[in-house]
Amino acid sequence: MAAFKIHSGYEPAGDQPEAIRQLTRNFRNGKNCQTLLGATGTGKTFTMAHVIRNLERPTLIMSHNKTLAAQLYSEFKLYFPENAVGYFVSYYDYYQPEAYVPSRDLFIEKDASINQDIDRLRLAATTRLMEREDVIIIASISCIYGIGQPEDYKKMYVHIVRDEEVGRDELLGKLVELQYMRSDSELRRGTFRARGDVVEIYPAYDEIACRIELFGDFVDQISLIDPLTGRRLELQEETTIYPANHFVTPADRIEKVLARIEKELKERLVVLRNQGKLAEAQRLEARTRYDMELLEEVGFCPGVENYARHISGRKAGERPACLLDYFPDNFLCIVDESHQTVPQIHAMYHGDRSRKQTLVDYGFRLPSAMDNRPLRFEEWEAMLNKALFVSATPSEYEIEKSGDEVVEQIIRPTGLVDPQIEISPASGQVQDAVKRISEQAPKEERTLVTTLTKRLAEDLSRYLLEEDIKCAYIHSEVDTIERVEILNDLRRGVYDVVVGVNLLREGLDLPEVSLVLILDADREGFLRSGTSLIQTIGRCARNANATVVLYADEMTDSMRKAIEETERRRAIQIQHNTEHNIIPRTIEKEIGEGLDDEIAAWQRRVETPVAAETASDYVTADRLEQLEADMGKAVERLDFEKAAEIRDRIKELKKSSDI
Repeated sequence: MAAFKIHSGYEPAGDQPEAIRQLTRNFRNGKNCQTLLGATGTGKTFTMAHVIRNLERPTLIMSHNKTLAAQLYSEFKLYFPENAVGYFVSYYDYYQPEAYVPSRDLFIEKDASINQDIDRLRLAATTRLMEREDVIIIASISCIYGIGQPEDYKKMYVHIVRDEEVGRDELLGKLVELQYMRSDSELRRGTFRARGDVVEIYPAYDEIACRIELFGDFVDQISLIDPLTGRRLELQEETTIYPANHFVTPADRIEKVLARIEKELKERLVVLRNQGKLAEAQRLEARTRYDMELLEEVGFCPGVENYARHISGRKAGERPACLLDYFPDNFLCIVDESHQTVPQIHAMYHGDRSRKQTLVDYGFRLPSAMDNRPLRFEEWEAMLNKALFVSATPSEYEIEKSGDEVVEQIIRPTGLVDPQIEISPASGQVQDAVKRISEQAPKEERTLVTTLTKRLAEDLSRYLLEEDIKCAYIHSEVDTIERVEILNDLRRGVYDVVVGVNLLREGLDLPEVSLVLILDADREGFLRSGTSLIQTIGRCARNANATVVLYADEMTDSMRKAIEETERRRAIQIQHNTEHNIIPRTIEKEIGEGLDDEIAAWQRRVETPVAAETASDYVTADRLEQLEADMGKAVERLDFEKAAEIRDRIKELKKSSDI
């Protein structure tokens, strides 16, 4: 196994060395669960990285939201550039699951918008787990949802070696079996095209394509190519193509799968007819037989995940395969912001089951569809080998699982002290917020404002823009990649303030933020509990000038708890600074290449002309058609300079090639 190597200009300091020693020693001595109580800004991520390096185990890091997962992905990519770091979150920008409302006799079809960039990263994550052991995967709660069996994923691949015998028709048939679509005009992600003895494949999980050149029934040459221009980038001796979808079914198993579905269908139809549910029986038979025909012809159908139990050969009620099954048995699981992540894992199963039970009762799905589900909490627990819970405010569950032993990390290596807290009247809070934000901007320091509702976040953002304050809002309806871009733009100074709801609470590492304004702090509830307030206060704990303003007309128990804990941590840090003559300094952190940069680079590769292209290159009609499409996209984005640049390039290529 390749060693995990940390690249950093810093060494562990403050409480970090002792925390790393304790966690590593306890795991090596056989302890299975531990909790790290790390105050905001103490470098919990750096400690996690050192524990991973010391244990040298494949690692899954679970986060409770996509934004934090994206930030962790960026950080671990910087810490471990020589190792495989992956990103696995839900690939839906919008998702409406199929559902039935009996009271209104209303069936809602499944409707979803899949983010192709995130789908690529998901497939890349599982592919890395197939190929290497020095792997770190950052995942959201979606990692406990069912995906295809890892055994099938491992078996279903094409390994091509130069000079070995491979029949062209056999190769094309295998690619279709792996869920790749044939597209002879345009090479897109998840497709292949064949022209004579040349087969080009664009893997669903990669940024570059592969060209296989055959001579008779032998592989003559293997090349990595630019998927847009076809330019050869590198010669290869061998290559492996993995499936384009996590739900793949080997061809030799299709008959058995169809037989199992047929058997269940007949049994279910008898039950429905005996209950007098003739309409439901007719509906179920029509829908299921249509899906069976598609499975027989192409090995795939819309909603194929609902037949996952039959495809994998599992028994009724048996848990589905998920991302955790792709890890070896000795993997390390780190649950970041565990006070939020653990309750989410608890809740996933019950919400999913309630919806599917209605679909089954009214003939929209077979009962086996209910086995396509997230893991139950106890199933997730049983899969953990070594678990590290990380939070600034761990709950009783984590502490109990750790045997009531908690490793504390309170002292910040930078000497930074927890923010000073001010309490201001809730009446007039918006006007006061505008005044404070306006005072921050000239100092090149940023502000976060937390609200209780999405509507208020949007309205306040518009109001701040009218006051000539550079502002953006962020909440759950802003898609994953855009959230990351907004927060990075806040750090760069594109915005002076970002307004949000609970997404601004845990784990966001924004050292430029020196002011946090918490509106309606005295409204007791989930977003204004003691834990939530402590987490929100911590958003500016990475800045030496940190201040938090609680807008409230009365002192609640939650506010009192948050203020007392903040003062306790301030006292510990101030004492440490005094003893060691430390002057607090704001964290200086590079805005490294993260999720948004990686995706942007990939999009530039596939959507824009390659700078090195010359007029003497071979120009095809497909190439010119792609450039014209890119020009249209640029116009839609109102990027007229780019559109003009592409237009001039088209003219130049047409002139040089006489097309």
